[in-house]
Amino acid sequence: MSAGWLRACALVMLGLFSVSALAKDKTAIVIGGGLSGLTAAYELQNKGWQVTLLEAKPSLGGRSGMATSEWIGNDKTQPVLNKYVSTFKLSTTPAPEFVRTPSYLIDGVYYTAADLATKEPATADALKRYEKTLDDLARSIEDPQNPAANSTLHALDQINVSNWLDRLTLPATARQLINQQIRTRYDEPSRLSLLYYAQQSRVYRGVSDRDLRASRLLGGSPVLAQAFVKQLKTIKTNSPVSSITQDKDGVTVKVGSVGYQADYVVVAVPLRALNKIQMTPALDAQHMGAIKGTNYGWRDQIMLKFKTPVWESKARMSGEIYSNTGLGMLWVEPALKGGANVVINLSGDNARVMQAFGDKQMADQVLIRLHAFYPQARGSFTGYEIRRYSTDPSMGGAYLAFGPGQISKYWRLWERPLQRVAFAGEHTDTLYPGTLEGALRTGQRAAGQVEDLAAGKSFEPAKVVPAATAAAAGAVAAKKGNFFSNLFGGSDDEKKPEPVKAPEPVTPPAPAPAPVATPAPAPVEAPKPAAPVKAEPAKKAPAKAPAKKPAAKTEAKKAPAKAPVKKAELAKKPATKPASTAATDTQAQ
Repeated sequence: MSAGWLRACALVMLGLFSVSALAKDKTAIVIGGGLSGLTAAYELQNKGWQVTLLEAKPSLGGRSGMATSEWIGNDKTQPVLNKYVSTFKLSTTPAPEFVRTPSYLIDGVYYTAADLATKEPATADALKRYEKTLDDLARSIEDPQNPAANSTLHALDQINVSNWLDRLTLPATARQLINQQIRTRYDEPSRLSLLYYAQQSRVYRGVSDRDLRASRLLGGSPVLAQAFVKQLKTIKTNSPVSSITQDKDGVTVKVGSVGYQADYVVVAVPLRALNKIQMTPALDAQHMGAIKGTNYGWRDQIMLKFKTPVWESKARMSGEIYSNTGLGMLWVEPALKGGANVVINLSGDNARVMQAFGDKQMADQVLIRLHAFYPQARGSFTGYEIRRYSTDPSMGGAYLAFGPGQISKYWRLWERPLQRVAFAGEHTDTLYPGTLEGALRTGQRAAGQVEDLAAGKSFEPAKVVPAATAAAAGAVAAKKGNFFSNLFGGSDDEKKPEPVKAPEPVTPPAPAPAPVATPAPAPVEAPKPAAPVKAEPAKKAPAKAPAKKPAAKTEAKKAPAKAPVKKAELAKKPATKPASTAATDTQAQ
């Protein structure tokens, strides 16, 4: 009797164990080892899933930046980022006050914002006028997660930012600085949708610089990536995925001749990389159009290393510094072993022109310009590092930057899973694309969606307004002479569908006498100028960060951004994304 009872207990226990084992035997594959993929894998593993992470490159971290420390916002602006910084006990240090507002290098002369107001009042006034006009435009967007809520706003998606800036007739220097700010955080103004730019400005509206740059993450975003890596059990690098096949029982992911099977998959790679993966069933026309047609901002990072700082002491050369001479946006980082590093972002068409140059040639061109301002630069120079996001075939750019017409076609398209596949990456975040916050948020969201799918939840397909509707909306809005059409000046009698006149609240103050038309800053030239490589027509628009203040991509912040938010007292810097950008997620993917 007792033997039978023991056998019965053993069978019951075995049964319970088997059920428990089956319950835990949930499998997932995460494709992409950037910050969004690492986050998704970490969250699923913590919930009991068996997770395999596949990364095409030999290293992890994706588009994590090369800075030795990275600006991050506080808990209010970047809650998800701060949560992981706290969880992994990463070191931070308060950001010095002078990094919290941008400064300028104009024709080789360094100006703080205060200097500019007293020494270059015409330029300072023009910058304020631009910021006020942008802030008015951002205010017109009630919900940043639904920027095209009406035909008036929808029509803004048909216009590029450069055309909008032309209407402001800004003095040349001011326009050059604004162009540089925009291309640094997004892309060339001529390739950027005005609706996307306004939407990002709305996200950060009312957020102060102090909140956006509250501290520095020592070691930069790679330190965060490594913290995730240490927690994960199964990671396979040098594993480029060639195909994903779904059926009713699961998913098969192929890497060369090797197949990996799982219940669900999270795809956390840039759209250009996704284009190299064969999907079965195949993606529909809209998703394929988004993969090939969504614009990515171009940005390459160069770190020049010096034995000693070569700039005058009063030019603190830290924080974001915008130059009108082709240097791009730069800032100084203290070197970990002494000396000083200057990190320079070449972006927009400046980066496109330089894509034909070798790394050393590119570094030389930047050093030549810096040496012209600071004659000791060449003598103190010890070396360089370069990250070329733009020409990397697996990235095709630094981060999402919707071009004209692309929000109308692809807005929120990648937020919903397709059968057993969920998507993550800075380009899938509506509020903080191109930033660390955006990358981390999307990794969490994708992990949650996989859990929901396993629990039997279904997701409705994304509803996107057809392109034809967008074009019609633009024409209707232009004819009505409403906020949109008035924004650009003109009359209601005009038959052309192009808007023309700006309403009083949005009309900028009269420009300074005889404003000079503002040409974009000349792209960096090599000793023998190479013909600029024409970039693809404007396409997209996030994503991470990051900020990203329209011109700054900072790590994404959270939903507080729905109210006046995503980055900075925007009245002062309307379109700037926080600096820690997923360019950073930028692969922060």
